[in-house]
Amino acid sequence: MGKNNNEEFVQHIASRTEDFAKWYTDVVLKNDMADYSEVKGCMVIKPYGYAIWELMQQQMDQRFKDTGHVNAYFPLLIPESLLMKEAEHVEGFAPEVAWVTQGGTEQLTERLAIRPTSETIIGTMYSKWIQSYRDLPVLMNQWCNVMRWEKSTRPFLRTSEFLWQEGHTAHATFDEAQEETMRMLGVYKDFAENVLAIPVLTGRKSEKEKFAGAYATYTMEAMMQDGKALQMGTSHNLADNFAKGYDIMYLSKEGKQEYCYTTSWGTSTRMIGGVIMVHGDDRGLVLPPRVAPYQVVIVPIAAHKEGVMEQAKALLATLKAAGLRAKLDDSDQSAGWKFNQWEMKGVPVRLEVGPKDIENRQVVLVRRDTHEKQFAPIEGLGQTLPALLDDIHVSLFNRALANREAHTQDVEGFEAFTQAVQGGFARAPWCGERACEDEIKALTGASTRCYLLDYDAGAHGDNCVFCGKKAKHMMYFGKAY
Repeated sequence: MGKNNNEEFVQHIASRTEDFAKWYTDVVLKNDMADYSEVKGCMVIKPYGYAIWELMQQQMDQRFKDTGHVNAYFPLLIPESLLMKEAEHVEGFAPEVAWVTQGGTEQLTERLAIRPTSETIIGTMYSKWIQSYRDLPVLMNQWCNVMRWEKSTRPFLRTSEFLWQEGHTAHATFDEAQEETMRMLGVYKDFAENVLAIPVLTGRKSEKEKFAGAYATYTMEAMMQDGKALQMGTSHNLADNFAKGYDIMYLSKEGKQEYCYTTSWGTSTRMIGGVIMVHGDDRGLVLPPRVAPYQVVIVPIAAHKEGVMEQAKALLATLKAAGLRAKLDDSDQSAGWKFNQWEMKGVPVRLEVGPKDIENRQVVLVRRDTHEKQFAPIEGLGQTLPALLDDIHVSLFNRALANREAHTQDVEGFEAFTQAVQGGFARAPWCGERACEDEIKALTGASTRCYLLDYDAGAHGDNCVFCGKKAKHMMYFGKAY
């Protein structure tokens, strides 16, 4: 890719305020995060985008293992007869299922679904593996791909094939399954806020929006800069619904055959889209330090002058020894081009070093989030930079939180509701009825996102913001990706 092309890339990212959708696509494509493939609706994740996913994987995986979960792998293909065993689940996923009907030159006697999710195949295996209360709980996770035949796609946010993790657990009681469901919702919230620097709302989905076949779905919802919601992850209490469909039973201490209670929970590469839309600016990506492939880029100034490249290489070794993901840009491009390029790629800190800096035993540090410059002594950078990266994380989180709070309104009348959901979240009492939910969506384009778990709208005497009936929940409404 030539110099001129890259200069054009830096200059031609669409304005977020004028065309947020084009801005998003420009950031993805021009940063070499992903590309469109020859398969409609599927994307190629390029190395820079995949490096972000790997960092997400590593940090989530450690959290899963810290809570007692182990990784396994289950087949991509699911026999149709298995999928049909849980009626609500089948109905929910039917429009999105891709089918394999032929293997080689032979027509298959039974169609095979390409997994849209794995409850059915995993439930079948759990029915074989679980015999006694001593086998419980089963706490498994898998990292894999899934296929959902999407009609409208956008890189990372919604594609026919995507990468994710799906946890699947089995327990002796409903209460244990509920505890697991909420524990993993908490793990997700911790990850979103302490790694991605994205503040999230956590709560319960409506009956309409819950996972097909679940007893209850809990979600974490984030607000993007355009005021729309993005569902970042979900945790489902499946109760004994799937256990009954797939004969997942255990012999209790009392010698009785009992059904297990199961859960499932998942996050996906969609979170990369969330990072872009929450933190990015008109110069391109702004990456949270804990998922940035490069946390610091070193740009030599007057690299041809004596000692500059030697010092830059020494700095690179120092930063790597301090555990930082650092890169030295020793290309023959101009310093100005490098500044633009690495800003567009969202690297949290740019480190500049030139002849005068070497004389003064200092470097220039430039923050990507605020563009602030500061001088720092060369000695001690192994401590200075980690502290600066932590400060950038906090700054990004606080900025995103301020944006969400500024665009969340408590509303009473439907006119105020309609205005609020044009550019953010409306928090309002709601009756909980499907017909009311559908009508709100038809009139405003806003859907229920989640309701507060610690607020009983009925006990407060609230009435539904739309139909006026007695309210059950305090619900967040918003337009969503």
